[in-house]
This record gives sequence, structure tokens and C-alpha cells, in this order.
Amino acid sequence: MKSVVTGASGFVGSHLVDLLLEKGHEVVCLLRKSSSRKWLEGKPVEIIDAGLFDYDALSAVLKDADYLFHVAGVVKSKNDDGYTRGNVETTKSLLEVVAKNNRNIKKIVIVSSQTAGGPSYSEKARIESDTPTPITRYGKSKLEQEKLAHSYMDILPISIVRPPAVYGERDTEIYLVFKTYKQGLMTLVGFDKKKLNLVYVKDLVYGIYLAAISENSKGETYYIGSDEFYDWDLVSDAIKNAFGKGAIKLRIPHSIVYVVAYIAQFFSMFSKNAATFNVEKARDFVQKYWTCDISKAKEQLGYKPQYTLQEGMNRTIKWYKENKWL
Repeated sequence: MKSVVTGASGFVGSHLVDLLLEKGHEVVCLLRKSSSRKWLEGKPVEIIDAGLFDYDALSAVLKDADYLFHVAGVVKSKNDDGYTRGNVETTKSLLEVVAKNNRNIKKIVIVSSQTAGGPSYSEKARIESDTPTPITRYGKSKLEQEKLAHSYMDILPISIVRPPAVYGERDTEIYLVFKTYKQGLMTLVGFDKKKLNLVYVKDLVYGIYLAAISENSKGETYYIGSDEFYDWDLVSDAIKNAFGKGAIKLRIPHSIVYVVAYIAQFFSMFSKNAATFNVEKARDFVQKYWTCDISKAKEQLGYKPQYTLQEGMNRTIKWYKENKWL
């Protein structure tokens, strides 16, 4: 089986590549020349230096592909155009090429985001059929990506996966929480008890794989996350157990979170790079519920998380320590 992966050099993409290789797939990685090869070095993969708007290169790679996994995307941008180009127009480019050259492809899996659906507004977790209410430009762009995918579903076998926050080896985002924890501080946003889904990266890529090989998944969208909902005290305890030491818990009022975000966003105006933490990210952080129901994935795909929160944290922090990140 020939599987083509976009975003293969990234956190989630590289773990997906590992799983596909374990399953005996021939893996082709679509990468920009500027992309790091760090997580692909020494692995039996074919690397194609091509952007996602290079129609000739895409046509050559995708004309005989069995599966396409579209993981690449833009998570931060200074403007709407950056999100649209990175999340919507790239997807359109890929789907146009496949529609023209390979309508017999077995499955296309598009990795979207829980943010496309938006937060839950009560203790009832979101399900796939709920009306989407994204609250950030990133979430809105991922929803537009999904709408575009739906417009091709009458001619192409497409599945959409919506992961919540992802943690695990090689991650550089939630890693910052661990880095702060090592220094003796666990920061918590607000004074209310927030609940969320998390997903360990190996569980996520297994869910993505199941969406690809399942006969039930054509034209469907799935939340792929944890079975349980966590509050940050539970997450903190899991981190504590993995580190083998405690840290001071510091609760930051929502107002301070927004002040910090505004300051970071202001200074990013003088940089070519978008701020990692901005007002929209603050809006994400202060939500009370980021929960999703994974029942559909369990019933239709046979998905079941293989790792508990504690097991995932243990494996992740052990890896960070072994690789001198912590």
C-alpha cells in the first residue's frame, strides 16, 4: 500500500509515518525544502521536496497512491490569509489533483481540529453532528477546510478527524508546560474547574489509521481523543507522578491571561513571525469545557485509546528526559 503523508516531518505527522511503516505501507512524505527531516532520518521513506501548490509534483506522487493523509496545516498566522492559504487552499490543491488523477484512491484522511467544532458550552460533550461554533480564526479556517472536503465527498472517499489537544514525544507546544513544571511551577488558568479531552499522540495516529482503513468512514467526521474528561488538577497529578516530584500550583485570573496575550500580540507586530500566544489563544484557554464524545469513533472504527493519561505522561516525560529536553 502506498501512503502519502503531508506534514510528515512534524509532531503528529512523524508519528503517523512510524505507524504506517509498522503496518507495512510504502510511505511517501511530501515536504517543503525548508522542512526539518529530523524525525524521518534513517527511516525507509521516500521524501518528495514539493510544496502543496506544486501541481505537477503532486500529480506524479498522488496518481497511484492508495491513501492520502493530510496532516500539514497552519496553526498560527498574523492574518486571515495565512490561515486560509495554509489550511483551506492547500487542501483544495490536494483534492483537485486527486480528483483529476486518482479517483480510485482508497481513502483520504484530513486531520482537522476540535477547534473546528468549538468548545462545549455545558457539561454535555460535543458530538460530530453538533452545529460548529469555532471561536478563533484558526478554528474557523479548519471548519472551512472541512466544508471544502465535504464538497468533494461525492467523488472522493474522504474522512475527517478532529483531535483535541495532543501531547506526546516530539511535541513542542504542551512541552512548555512540562518545562515550566520542571522549574517548580504548574500554572492553571482561572479559578473554575475546567474540563477537557486530551489525546496521546500514539492513540491519535492509530485513530487516523483506523479512519483510513475502515469501510464505514467514507464521508464521515470523527472526534479522536481520550475516553475520559480531565480537569487540570488531574493533569497536574499525572505530571507530578511522571516527574516524581511536585510543583507549586499558580492560578492565573482570566484577566491576566488576556493582558499577557495582548502584550505578546503587540510585540509580534514588530516581528515577521506570529505570536505563539495571542488573544485568540487566550480565548481558547479560558473556556470552561473543551470536551468531545468519541462514541462514534468507537462504534464505527473500533477505536479505543490504548494509553491512560498516566501512561501517556510517563512515556512522554521519560522521552523528554532521555533526549535532554528536560
